[in-house]
Amino acid sequence: MPHDTTLIATIAVGLGLAFVGGFVARWLKLPPLVGYLLAGVAVGPFTPGFVADGGLAGQLAEIGVILLMFGVGIHFSIKDLLAVRNIAVPGAVVQIAAATVMGTAVSHWWGWSLGAGLVFGLALSTASTVVLLRALEERGILDSVNGRIAVGWLIVEDLAMVLALVLLPALGNVLGSADTQTPATAAAGDSLIWTLAFTLGKVCLFVALMVVAGTRLVPWLLTQVAKTGSRELFTLSVLAVSLGIAFGAAALFGVSFALGAFFAGVVVSESELSHRVAEDSLPLQDAFSVLFFVSVGMLFDPMVMVKQPLEVLAVLGIIVLGKSLAAFFIVLAFRYPVNTALTVSASLAQIGEFSFILVGLGVTLGLLPKEGQSLVLSGALLSITLNPLVFKTIDPLLAWLRRHPRFAARMDPEEDELSDLPIGMGDVQLREHAVLIGYGRVGGVIGQSLTEQKIPFVVVEQNREYVERLREEGVPAIYGDAAVPGILEHAHLDTASILIVATPDALQARAIVEQAKGVNPSLPAVVRTHGDEERDYLVSLGVDRVVMGEHALARSMLDYVLERLSALKAGPLLPAPADAVVP
Repeated sequence: MPHDTTLIATIAVGLGLAFVGGFVARWLKLPPLVGYLLAGVAVGPFTPGFVADGGLAGQLAEIGVILLMFGVGIHFSIKDLLAVRNIAVPGAVVQIAAATVMGTAVSHWWGWSLGAGLVFGLALSTASTVVLLRALEERGILDSVNGRIAVGWLIVEDLAMVLALVLLPALGNVLGSADTQTPATAAAGDSLIWTLAFTLGKVCLFVALMVVAGTRLVPWLLTQVAKTGSRELFTLSVLAVSLGIAFGAAALFGVSFALGAFFAGVVVSESELSHRVAEDSLPLQDAFSVLFFVSVGMLFDPMVMVKQPLEVLAVLGIIVLGKSLAAFFIVLAFRYPVNTALTVSASLAQIGEFSFILVGLGVTLGLLPKEGQSLVLSGALLSITLNPLVFKTIDPLLAWLRRHPRFAARMDPEEDELSDLPIGMGDVQLREHAVLIGYGRVGGVIGQSLTEQKIPFVVVEQNREYVERLREEGVPAIYGDAAVPGILEHAHLDTASILIVATPDALQARAIVEQAKGVNPSLPAVVRTHGDEERDYLVSLGVDRVVMGEHALARSMLDYVLERLSALKAGPLLPAPADAVVP
C-alpha cells in the first residue's frame, strides 16, 4: 500500500550527504560543519536535483536546536566563567557591541532598516562554540589560560544571544516588524516599556520555576529512573525532560525552544548523573544537530556570492577582521599578553549556531530580509572554512614578535606592578629557588606541594587573577607571558635551582626553554608535553625531564596494578587506602 515517505527521504538523504560532506571536510582538515552546511545546499531549492521538504527540515532543525541548547546548558560552568570573569565578561560585551555597530552601519549603507541592522550585527558578533572547542582541542590549549579565556568569552556571548532571543520577539514591532506580533506585544499595545516588562516577567517566572522546582524535581526523577537499571528508560527520560521542558516553556511562558532547552540542561547539570545524561544524549544531539546545519544550508542561495560579491566580502571582513581586531585590542587594553589577544581574536574569527538561530528568528519576525540570511550564511561558510588558517597564523606572528622584542614591547601591555617581583624580593631572598611557569591544574598542584615542602619558588603566570591571588597569599608571582623576552629575567633564572614548565602550549614551552637555557645553560628543567616529537625536540634543547601526561598516567596506574597483584600473591587482598587514589 503506497504511503508518504517524505520524512524518511529528508532524513536519509540529509544525513547521507552530511556524512559524505563531513568526511571530505575532515579529510581536507576543515571543520565537519562546513560539509554539513554544503550538504544542505545540495538538497536545497537553489540547487538542481533532489529537494528536501523545507517544512519537515525546519521542524527537525528545531529538535536539533533544542538538543544543542540542552547540551550547552549541561556543560555550562559558572566556575569556569568566574575564573576569567574580569576579562571575559566586559571583553565579550564590548566586542558584541562593536560587531553589532559594524553590522548595523554596513546594513544602513545598503538601505536596510534599524531592526534589520541590529539582527544582522548581532548575528555577526557571536562565534560558534563547536568550532572554537574543536580548534582549541586540536592545538592542545583548551586547558591553558588562553583557552579558558576564549571559552569564558564564548559563554558570555552565548548568554547574551539567549537574552537576544528572548527580547527580539518583544521588540519586533518597535524595530520594524509590522506583520508579526507576539501575544505579549498584542496584549501590551505599542508600549515598549510594557512589552519588555511583560516579556521579561514571563521569562523570570519560568527561570524561577526552574530554579525552585526544576533543580529539585528533575535530578530526583533521573535518580529514580537510574535505579531501575534500564538504559533505554534512562535515555527516554533524558529526551522527555529536554523536549518536554522546551515545549512547555514555549507553550506556557511564550519563550523560545532554545531558552527552554538551555535551562533544562542547566537544571540537569545539578544532578549527580549529569555526565551520564550528557553521554546518553550525545548521539541524538549529534544527529539532530547535523540535521539543523543541513536545514540551515538549505536556506542558502549560492548565487549570492556571484550576484553580491562585495556584500559577501564586507560580511567576511566584519567577521574575520573587524570583530577579531576589536577583540585583540580589547584584550590588550585589559593588559593581557599578545599571545592571549591573538588566541582570543582567532577564536572569534567565525560565526555559527547562534548566528543561524538569530537570522532565522529575524526572518520569521519580518525584521531581516531573506537576502540578509543568505549573506550571514555565506559569511559563516567562508569564516568557518578559513578559521583553521587563521589559527595557523598565531605561531608565526608570535615567532616574529619574539625576534623583534622592541616591536613586541609596544604591543604588550605597559609595565605594571604585577610584571615584576614585589619590592624587597631580590637576589637575597631568591637563591636556589624553583621557577614555576603556569599555575593552572598542573602547576597549581606543583605549587602547593612546593609550599608544603617549604621550597622557595617563583610563579610566572598569564592570568592576572591568579597572580593577584598568589601575591595575597604571599607567593612571589610575576604576571606575563614567559615566552616573551624580558619576562623571565624577573624570575632570577641565574640563581634558580630548577625550571618547571607546566603550561600545555608546546610552542610556548619551546620558547621558554630556549630563553631559559640562554640565560642559564646549566639550569635543570622539567617540561610538560603531549607528543613524542615534541618530547624529542625538548630533549635536544637540554631539558632533563620531559613528562607526557598519558605516559605518566599509565605508569601510575601500572605501579598500582603491580602493587596490588604482588600483595595478592603474598596474602589476602586488603582494601586499598583512600590516599592511594591518584588524581
